This record gives sequence, structure tokens and C-alpha cells, in this order.
Amino acid sequence: MKTKNLSISKMRKNTPKINLSGIQFFTLLTIILLSACGGQDVRNDPGYFIPPTLAAKPATATPLPTATPEPEPTNEAPCINDLRFISDVTYPDDTVVAPNQEIEKVWLVQNNGTCNWEADYTLRNVGGSPMGASTIQALYPVRSGGEYEITITFYAPTDAGAHNSNWQAHDPEGEPFGQAFYIQIVVDPDLVQGED
Repeated sequence: MKTKNLSISKMRKNTPKINLSGIQFFTLLTIILLSACGGQDVRNDPGYFIPPTLAAKPATATPLPTATPEPEPTNEAPCINDLRFISDVTYPDDTVVAPNQEIEKVWLVQNNGTCNWEADYTLRNVGGSPMGASTIQALYPVRSGGEYEITITFYAPTDAGAHNSNWQAHDPEGEPFGQAFYIQIVVDPDLVQGED
């Protein structure tokens, strides 16, 4: 009995003491357990837990602010109204007429502005006597650059002597434009209607 105790005591004296800290112990235990699992990748195991702090964060792109395109400026200037008197086609100035004679006066004019004369353009009496004509007349539509013969029917006054009627074109807003033009006649009471 004593002999057995001596041999055990000798064994204990020959065995080196291993002092492990807590971290070293758990590290050694982990190595032993992984070796026992045959080197399997436990991360593929459905029960394997990945702490949320270790999960990769998806990258997010911040959209850049988009600039609102500025409207392009329009360089179109408004058109210009103008009228140029060219000639008297009928009844030249100071034509002698009988009292109450019907006079179909014709002027040749040109639209020398950049606007087209539309249906809402007018001719208006701006001086002298309207001599029986309506004081506002339609101005026939004429494109820019075109020529046109304007016709107005008048009736000669009964008073002897010179008489005139002045006219000018007006835009749709009622603003006058271009050269004014006129008819000027001389009434002779001794002249019989129909004679010139």
C-alpha cells in the first residue's frame, strides 16, 4: 500500500503543472471543439448567429439635386404696323365734280410694315368731311410687303368749293399707323351730274 502511494506521488511530481487563464482556456476549448467538428464551416449552419453589429451595411447613394432648366428667352420682337401711300388711282386732287355726285375714290397703298393686316384692321376718318361715307371702314387683309387698292364711295357736298376727307389705318387696338391719305375735290354747282 505504501508502495502504491509512493509511485502515485512520484507521478504527480513528474507531471508539469499547467496554469491557464480564463481566455486561454476558452481558446483551447474552441480549438478542440472545432477539431472535433472536422473543420466544418459553421457559418453555413442555419443556427449560426451573426451579431447585428458585424452585418455588412448596404451602401446607399444620395441622389444629387437636379437643376430646373431655365426657359430659353425668345428674341422675337413684336411686328410693326405701317402703311405707305403710293398714288391716287381715281379722282386726282382738285377734280371738279357736281353737287351730290357719287365718287368712287381708289388709292394704291402698300403694307410696308412687318405685321399682316388681318380682318380686325380698319380705316377711319381722321379729318375733313366723311362726305356721306361711314367713318369706319374695313381695311382689306394684306400681307406684309403687299400692295392694295383701297376703295371708298363718297357723295360730293352741295356746297360749292373745295372739300376733302382724310383717312388713316388703325390696328386692332384702335391705334393709328402709317401715312394718312385723302380725297380732295372741288364742287361746281353749274356742273351737271355725270359730266367731268
